[in-house]
Amino acid sequence: MKYPLIKTSLPGPEGKKLIQIDQTYVSPSYTRVYPLVVKEAKGVWVHDVDGNVFLDFTAGIAVCATGHCHPEVVQAIRDQAERLLHMSGTDFYYEPQIVLAKKLASLAPGEGVKRTYFGNSGAEAVEAAFKLARYHTRRELNIAFFGAFHGRTMGALSLTASKTIQKKHYYPVVPGITHIPYAYCYRCPYNLCYPQCGLECVRWVEETLFRTTMPPDEVAAIFVEPIQGEGGYIVPPPEFHRELYKIAKKYNILYVADEVQSGMGRTGKMFAMEHYGVAPDILAVAKGIASGMPLGATIASAQIMDWEAGSHASTFGGNPVSCQAALTTIRLLEEGVMANAAAQGDRMINRLKELQKVYECMGDVRGKGLMIGVEFVKDRETKERAGDWRNLIVRRAFERGLLLLGCGDNTIRFCPALTVTEEEVDVCLSIFEKCVREIAR
Repeated sequence: MKYPLIKTSLPGPEGKKLIQIDQTYVSPSYTRVYPLVVKEAKGVWVHDVDGNVFLDFTAGIAVCATGHCHPEVVQAIRDQAERLLHMSGTDFYYEPQIVLAKKLASLAPGEGVKRTYFGNSGAEAVEAAFKLARYHTRRELNIAFFGAFHGRTMGALSLTASKTIQKKHYYPVVPGITHIPYAYCYRCPYNLCYPQCGLECVRWVEETLFRTTMPPDEVAAIFVEPIQGEGGYIVPPPEFHRELYKIAKKYNILYVADEVQSGMGRTGKMFAMEHYGVAPDILAVAKGIASGMPLGATIASAQIMDWEAGSHASTFGGNPVSCQAALTTIRLLEEGVMANAAAQGDRMINRLKELQKVYECMGDVRGKGLMIGVEFVKDRETKERAGDWRNLIVRRAFERGLLLLGCGDNTIRFCPALTVTEEEVDVCLSIFEKCVREIAR
């Protein structure tokens, strides 16, 4: 398949039947932006239950790093499933979890021996990082960012500041968390311009926050996404993390990087924080780590991951099948998939910037590797957000067979499998431009 194929109305008759059953029996808390009912998928191509074929530039929300059902990952899952499905790595030992922990220790930025705690998801990885930071430092306060999304469990939700609906009716959340502005240069919260701003967003932390309301010697950690994901695929300036990290080290505050969406090769490096030359104290990863199998990991130096037996655990975390899928995924990333993400990402960003010159509604194009965002505005001067236009473009793309997702208030994200080809990128951009052209009129 080289191009999407839409044969029915969307959803088709079989899709409609399943959606009706879903609406009766499945939690209404889920968000479905268009009626896609998936039957099977391979690479970047998704087939629905009515025989329609879609080009997937979501990768299951940046999860299927090696594409849907990569044959080597599938074979690793089959082989492991025949040997051992589950034994619980919190109470017993088995090879896949041990080997994966050693591999992640070799990949994570920074010197010295590292240890890994295994969970099942990104939220669990962040939750573990949150608890570990408190445990290790014996401090109760933490810093996170507006626009951040760290997950939906109670601790991760407390760190999250993305959309009010995510916290509505759940208060009180975990106390002691202060949210501050992220380095969102396109919409600077201080109304300044980079680089003349002198990184006011970093300077403000020490000169205002620590001086007036937040004692730095009581802060356990700064939780930060190297590139904000759900907040709008926001890429900070090159010095942002380095300067913020310096402040953290000055006051013995842990620097926790949430790489759930940006990690595992998506930005062209194994971890996005490598672009900024910072080795975080704690690293949370999930999504792309196991090509679709549920797995989360919290990585920290042995000196920091010093909690005692029984302090934190997970029955299913580090499942042997998921660990084996992760080991195969990492091998594929190292053998060329990650390099492809860097090459195709550069090519795609350059093409999108060319389109930006033509379509004024494309206010900003940003990203690294295959973590790319296009922010839509109704006016380039006022930067009025065009969330309704963004939503319409996503819907029109779906109707033409291209799967996209939004993030932030008015941004479309492009996060395809890291195996995507030049031809598939061209097809995506061709459909995307047609949709933008319709809206631009």
